[in-house]
This record gives sequence, C-alpha cells and structure tokens, in this order.
Amino acid sequence: MITTVTLNSAIDKTYYVGRFDKGNVHRVGRQIAEPGGKGNNVAKVARLLGAEVAASGFAAGANGAFIEERLVERGIRTAFVQAQGESRICLNIIDETDGSSTELLEQGPVATEADVAELKRTLHGLASSSSIVVLSGSLPQGVPVALYAELIETIRAANAKAYLDTSGAALAAALQAKPDFVKPNEQELAAWLGRELRSEDEVAQAASSLADLGIGTVCVTLGGRGAIAFLDGKGYRVKPPKIEAVNTVGCGDSFVAGMAYATERGASPEGRLRAAAAAAAANAMSDRAGHLELRRYEEYLNEVEVTAFR
Repeated sequence: MITTVTLNSAIDKTYYVGRFDKGNVHRVGRQIAEPGGKGNNVAKVARLLGAEVAASGFAAGANGAFIEERLVERGIRTAFVQAQGESRICLNIIDETDGSSTELLEQGPVATEADVAELKRTLHGLASSSSIVVLSGSLPQGVPVALYAELIETIRAANAKAYLDTSGAALAAALQAKPDFVKPNEQELAAWLGRELRSEDEVAQAASSLADLGIGTVCVTLGGRGAIAFLDGKGYRVKPPKIEAVNTVGCGDSFVAGMAYATERGASPEGRLRAAAAAAAANAMSDRAGHLELRRYEEYLNEVEVTAFR
C-alpha cells in the first residue's frame, strides 16, 4: 500500500471566465472542485495507476469532509486527523482569452500539539502496512518546521520508505532525517543551495550533492524539460514526451505518484523514471490536477527517454 500525507489539505477550485479584469464582476462559465493539496494529488494518481492507497494528514470542517468524501469516491482509504476550523480553499481563475492563471490560496487551519501527536500515532499504524509513505506540500500553521523530519523517523520505525516533496525551511530540516526519496524542482533546489543554477550540469551537480547526504533517490524536475535524477548513486537524464500541455498544476505530484507506483512494483531505475515522467505528462493533458487517463499514460511510457550519465 502507498500512504500519502497532506498536512495542509485543500479544495482546489478552478473557475473559467471569458475574460478576467480586475475590479469587475465576472460570470463563471465552468468550474471544477477537486480534493487537493499535494499529497492528495499523489493519492489520486497512484490510485488511477492501480495502487492500493491510503490518504492521511489534517482535515477540518465542512471543507475537510468534502475532501475525504471525494477521495473515498475514488477508492482511496482515508485516515485524516480532524483539526479545528476549516481546510483551505485554493482558487485558480483561468482567463480563457489568453489562458493566464490567477491563484488565491487560503492559509488553512492551525494544528495543535494534540493534533500532531494524533497524526504521529495514525501514521505509525498506516506505515506499518505500507511500503511507501509520501509526505507532500507545505506545513500548516502551528506545527514545528522540523515536523517532516519527525514523521520520517515515525515512518522508518514502521519499516516503510519515506518519500518527501516539500520546499524551503521544511525541506532543509527534513533532509537531516535522510528520506528515501526527494523531489525538489529546479527553483526549490536553487533555494536550498542559496544560489542560482545556470545550467543542467549545475543542476546535476546540486542533485548529486543531495544524494551524497545519504538520500537514495533524488529527482529534480525541470518542467517541460524533464528531470535529472540520481538513483542509488547513478545519474540519469529524463526527457519527457513532446506534448502541448493543457494544465501543469499537479504534474510534480503525478511524477511522485508514478515513481512510488513503479517502485512498489519492483521496476528498474529506468522503469521508475519512465513511469514518473509518463504520469506527469498524462496529468498535463488533463484540466484537473492529480488526474490522468491510463491510455495516455501507457502511450507516454514508450515515449520517455532515460539516459544514464554516471
């Protein structure tokens, strides 16, 4: 089983308007509401690929109930800790005249010490029956910056692999616990290093330095250019299929889902990277984050190029 943890779950709402002008009233032509937050996107894609999936983290209020209900409808087991207040809404307004996106992101509820303690107990039980636990996204208000590091120790104590996808101070603190997998994007890696990365060779050097910390799998995603990865000390460049993306939101989460799914099934390093890149590309062809069509995913598997360079 693959377990995902989303500490700052959200309802992802997308509004499509004919033209978005600041200060005016707009009629919404079409809208989508999805259970969101990075870990929940991972859960949705892993389930679509065929994995058994459980989703955990914090959920609050009526919004939290919506998130859980929609995940359960997809065949995902839920085990969220109920926090006070309301889970956040993340609003994305798409201007259909030019395809531009305007995002409004709420902060979400404040988690208490008691909430964190309950989450650790819940996570230990889930990890004990999981092969992989994915920790994704931002930290909610009220929790220590080292929480991901603490959760990695909880996962390791239950003999599961810990996958991490976060950024900033949360990433820096969690690296001390040596997760089994990390997936920064190019900008997040540069922020961790404290300097600009001017070329893919510099990205590869920075990714190698992450692997040297004792992290078995490091994948740095480069958007439409693919990824640079180190798996068990060996470097790979990943070239994705050529597509005209419909939506790039959730592609990184889909990459993580593909990697976890293929790893659980014992795929080779090249097979894991192909699955990750194919899932990300298939997500990019959907108007919903954390969604793909299996037909497209299977088609893209044969179009991903993986080249070893060290």
